[in-house]
Amino acid sequence: MTDTAARGAGEASAVDPPLVAITGLCKTFDAVRALQGVDLTLAEGEVTALLGDNGAGKSTLVRCLTGVHPPDAGEIRFRGEQIRLNSPDDARRLGIETVYQTLGLIEDLPVWQNLYLNRELTQGFGPFQVLDRKSMIGHSRDILARLDVNVPNVRATVRRMSGGQRQSIAIARAANWGKTLVIMDEPTAALGVRETAAVEALIRRLRDAAVTVLLISHDMAQVLRVADTAYVLRRGQTAARRVVADTTGDELVGLITGALEGDARV
Repeated sequence: MTDTAARGAGEASAVDPPLVAITGLCKTFDAVRALQGVDLTLAEGEVTALLGDNGAGKSTLVRCLTGVHPPDAGEIRFRGEQIRLNSPDDARRLGIETVYQTLGLIEDLPVWQNLYLNRELTQGFGPFQVLDRKSMIGHSRDILARLDVNVPNVRATVRRMSGGQRQSIAIARAANWGKTLVIMDEPTAALGVRETAAVEALIRRLRDAAVTVLLISHDMAQVLRVADTAYVLRRGQTAARRVVADTTGDELVGLITGALEGDARV
């Protein structure tokens, strides 16, 4: 565990179970064995990077972890308790949220409505309920201020926002509802240098707030900047685990491509 994680976990980290422990996870689609016994642990309050070439099994693993696909074998434990996620709603009830590359934002809606999409607050009773716009707008300002997201006006439509601001809004929405785990799929793939730096700063703030992050990224420099631990998947299996402070970008690339083999540190 890194110094950053140790500060958040304290002495209890030696006895508390990890937030998520995946053991022997398997998933097959017809003749395609997407996952072949994946093992992975997500320590609470850390940023864990999930690495691998296209087809390595990253997306399938995330879908199993978010209730989209039930695994064929293996187990997922959440804070020590074995769980079965039959739908994305099951994952959301555990505080697990995902930021996909498509972001899932509606461009013609204002920021506050995107933050509360499908979770709208209402006031009134029975058939006389109406949207509580005032509360949602006020809470949206609080959400973005707490995460230091630079959005000038929560009433502005998402269409008027930059790529970095859109990404930050999607992450802020996930962080607000995902109280335990936020999964990010290539969060800076289409961003410039300045916007990437802003999103990475937001990831660090989530970690400082004890939110666990699973980061899928092809950017080895980014992994070295923000992650505590890295797992490498290859051909549907866990090829290696590395403490980021003790590895290099070249080693991670070698593990991804198979030029280097994993060892007992998995």
